[in-house]
Amino acid sequence: MYDYTQRTAVRTRALLGQVLVITAGALAIAGLTAFAVPAPPPAIYIGSLIASFALIFAVQATRANPSLSLGLFYVFALADGIWLGPIIAHYTVIIGPEQVGEAALTAGVGMGLLGALVYTSTFDFRRLSGIAFAALIGLVVVGIATAFFHFISPSAYAWWTLIIFALLTLVDFARIRAATPYDTAVTLALSIYLDFVNIFVALLQLFANASGNRRNE
Repeated sequence: MYDYTQRTAVRTRALLGQVLVITAGALAIAGLTAFAVPAPPPAIYIGSLIASFALIFAVQATRANPSLSLGLFYVFALADGIWLGPIIAHYTVIIGPEQVGEAALTAGVGMGLLGALVYTSTFDFRRLSGIAFAALIGLVVVGIATAFFHFISPSAYAWWTLIIFALLTLVDFARIRAATPYDTAVTLALSIYLDFVNIFVALLQLFANASGNRRNE
């Protein structure tokens, strides 16, 4: 029993290390691309959005081929960086580069704390995956509806995004801890990457709202 538990712990730590390294590489690619392409032409911007969605499914579909899956993930990060470029440039003008950096740092530290909670807790946060997925679907539906009817404020939507992706972060770190054969280092890194990007963008919106409120006082 002890040997089995010890082997499981070693495998989990190794998987966590692989996931974090792969995620860091993807974030570096996306960040450099966003910095290099702050204002892509509309056709390239729309193309990057379409490519990003397609590549998410491609990464999942090629999980049996780790090298191909990893390559597609990094291509996804490149396409996603093109989508992020105008967003980061926009908030850099509004709140300044320092606060953009603080948003990224806050997202990273916050996710680290959530990961630590998962690894020190006896609760299996994968039990919340159904709730988290349903909440994500609701968030997407509300986001699409808001684009046409504007019935929720950007600040409220950002808070809900932050809460839902914090929950998804707990679930995803629990998946890493469980180290099931179905999940690979690349697919788990994709999940952690998406958690980070969405939390980061939500924090940018909240920082911008807070900055605007201070100016209005």
